Amino acid sequence: MLIDTYGRVATDLRVSLTDRCNLRCTYCMPEEGLQWLAKPDLLTDDEIVRLIGVAVTSLGIKEVRFTGGEPLLRPGLVGIVERVAALTPRPKTSLTTNGIGLKRTARALKEAGLDRVNVSLDTLRPDVFKALTRRDRHRDVLEGLHAAREAGLTPVKVNSVLMPGLNADEAPDLLAWAVEHGYELRFIEQMPLDAQHGWKREGMVTAGDILAALRTRFDLTPESAEERGSAPAERWIVDGGPHRVGVIASVTRPFCAACDRTRLTADGQIRTCLFATEETDLRGALRSGAPDEEIARIWRQAMWGKKAGAGLDDPSFVQPDRPMSAIGG
Repeated sequence: MLIDTYGRVATDLRVSLTDRCNLRCTYCMPEEGLQWLAKPDLLTDDEIVRLIGVAVTSLGIKEVRFTGGEPLLRPGLVGIVERVAALTPRPKTSLTTNGIGLKRTARALKEAGLDRVNVSLDTLRPDVFKALTRRDRHRDVLEGLHAAREAGLTPVKVNSVLMPGLNADEAPDLLAWAVEHGYELRFIEQMPLDAQHGWKREGMVTAGDILAALRTRFDLTPESAEERGSAPAERWIVDGGPHRVGVIASVTRPFCAACDRTRLTADGQIRTCLFATEETDLRGALRSGAPDEEIARIWRQAMWGKKAGAGLDDPSFVQPDRPMSAIGG
């Protein structure tokens, strides 16, 4: 079991498979990209599967989410998914992706055992997509979403970040589109995880702003706290159902008290939080020949020291040195 001093138990593992990405989203990294991790620093496929196996069989992990960077850039992705889905007990498996390349991989991922996907799409306008991502790949994402739904990687969830001056006016249109196509839309407040450290709280589109915009066109009924559980998204029933929309208000309505996550970076570090400034090295133990029992002990110790919260509203908050592409969303 992965328990901390506040009594929270981690059952959800986020695994970053690579720090690389084929987009250059303005809220994540500079246009020229970043200095990528050297290949020897990355965990191998076998190392990733072994660490996930320790987490599932010895530490109580029940859900595994593959992230990046962009996880579809990992050459061995399908094989990793297949091996993780074969673990006993079998964890629920999902993937967070920008959708580029999903059209050609969705079917293979489903056959390998992937349960569902989260796809990032911030706008319905190709010109705004190009401005936000610095790449002209809007159609590829839409085709990837369609392929995921057709392959049965459902529910297909769409993650959207609204930015002032770019797509802040699109909330109602995005929800209407998601309802039409059977996707579950989730808005995410912009978080301070950009490599340029240009995030400013006073300039962000808040959960309150998003909900006010949605209510100009939709009737929203909040789900109960029991239905939400430890999920980061607050969800609302749209126009009486069955469709729902979620808002992840990491900054204005933090949910740290219910957090059930632990994170493994692409280079084998344990992070107790996206905003943590410290990491615990598992790669070194793995490569020095440590048995699974020792790896599990190190992991437990790291989670025991998890802090109460991210403190984003605290003026003394220190933004992590690693951008989101290196940590895993």
